[in-house]
Amino acid sequence: MEKFINNYLNTTTCCNLETGDFPGPIITISRQAGCSAQRIAIKLSKILTGYSYMSETKTDAEWKWVNKDIFADAVNEMVGEIEAGNFENAKEDIKLLGEVSQAFSEETIYDISDEKLIDTLKGVICKLAFQGRTIIVGRSAGVILKNVPNKLNIRFEAPVEWRINRVMQIMDLSQAEAANYINKADIKRDSFIEKIIGRKAENNDFDIIFNYASMEDDQIVDAVINILKNKKIISQHIEY
Repeated sequence: MEKFINNYLNTTTCCNLETGDFPGPIITISRQAGCSAQRIAIKLSKILTGYSYMSETKTDAEWKWVNKDIFADAVNEMVGEIEAGNFENAKEDIKLLGEVSQAFSEETIYDISDEKLIDTLKGVICKLAFQGRTIIVGRSAGVILKNVPNKLNIRFEAPVEWRINRVMQIMDLSQAEAANYINKADIKRDSFIEKIIGRKAENNDFDIIFNYASMEDDQIVDAVINILKNKKIISQHIEY
């Protein structure tokens, strides 16, 4: 698996010097518990897909947010590459990919600690980045892809009391239950990032941090679109 995965880890930081092409574009969204990143990801994927259709280059390419099906598709493609190639320990590699895909689907990805499984996750995330026009929520994708030039790393945060109240409403929990849920979720996500990069996440790991409690979804989406244009991650266009 090491040789196979390193191929993807190296590819995401490469640039074609003749064309200036980078892997991507890609958006990653990290969030504290209680901040709804999935809803933002879905809105962004729809708007950016329409934006691509209307751009001067007429790029008929769909932006996708990575749900369990998109993740499974990437894993299946990697399994096909292993089966078609001459890789040692192919059976073990395929088994690891299957375990990571299952953990992603069952929302237990933050529980994995085996280094081989973590490296496998990194490889799948890098493959998704290389495919481009992808939005990844959580899974420490932002820190995994920190060195990819053609990307935007976003972080959603909010005051603890606001998040507790929101979780109480969404999940029908008591105040104590909601506080316990948020605490455990934040610790689990922060711990997973440490497993990935060997330290806690810092503000400079992200390109922009939103206070989710003070902004509406559409305001966040508008801001992200403008940042993508100004950073030339997507092409300029009058309307989207």
